[in-house]
Amino acid sequence: MQNMVPSRVFLTKGVGRHKYQLKSFEEALRKAGVAQQNLVQVSSILPPKCKITSRDKGLAELTPGQVCFCVMARADTDEHGRLVASSVGIAVPKDGRKWGYLSEVHGHGMDQREASDMSEDLAAGMLGTTLGLEVDPNKAWSEKEQVYKSSGLIIRTSNITQTARGKRDLWTTVVAIAMFLFDD
Repeated sequence: MQNMVPSRVFLTKGVGRHKYQLKSFEEALRKAGVAQQNLVQVSSILPPKCKITSRDKGLAELTPGQVCFCVMARADTDEHGRLVASSVGIAVPKDGRKWGYLSEVHGHGMDQREASDMSEDLAAGMLGTTLGLEVDPNKAWSEKEQVYKSSGLIIRTSNITQTARGKRDLWTTVVAIAMFLFDD
């Protein structure tokens, strides 16, 4: 394993429920399609030239027991009615020789839109600062998104987000994951 730079990434998500927190997490990973992998969480750099592939294509390449690197957002609750959210945002630079960013957002009380906007905003903001773009942090994501995209330096932002409400007498876990893949 000389060169451990991922060549592709795919996004997946899941929600799980169980009376035990660990089993709830396992169920969320199962819904995401990655429960049979050994997941190693890494930080938030999208390598240069890393291509985004579909969930189905990515899952088809995985082998049970395989060690897989990922960026994961996870939130848990055992409170009935409590809203949990997890989201991974992605920002891809126009220049394929430069790196992009992934961001993780996880927490309580955020709905789908709030979590997805925040994760894209964070990823684009981190990439923007490395490219010399300074945007007013107090602006809404929709305004900042236009600035980033009109700069011509960032070509794509997206996210994968999972939300759920806690159920009585059960743990609820939500995960959002960016799974890295390597060429042979």
